[in-house]
Amino acid sequence: MSKLYAGDRTIDGIVVTVDGEPLDARTGSRCYSRNGFEWSYEGPEPSQLAYALLVDHLGDAARAERLQPAFMRSVVANFQNEWEMTSADIDRVLQRLA
Repeated sequence: MSKLYAGDRTIDGIVVTVDGEPLDARTGSRCYSRNGFEWSYEGPEPSQLAYALLVDHLGDAARAERLQPAFMRSVVANFQNEWEMTSADIDRVLQRLA
């Protein structure tokens, strides 16, 4: 089943969803930052977003942690103010990074 991930910078702050629901930050399993999500640069908040996206998509925290640095640098650090990614988009990126 394909999921739709989306992020936006709103007047109320950063919003990241999966299929319209808030994306779990997964700070309980791996905490890069307690300051929430961010993107468009390399750092702890984009690392947390990359990790959360990968855990949600893969269902495997250990694999998500291994893939997070490359996924953050190649994808999350390059997001615009508003972005969308599908499960298929993430799979294509992961094939390139493998």
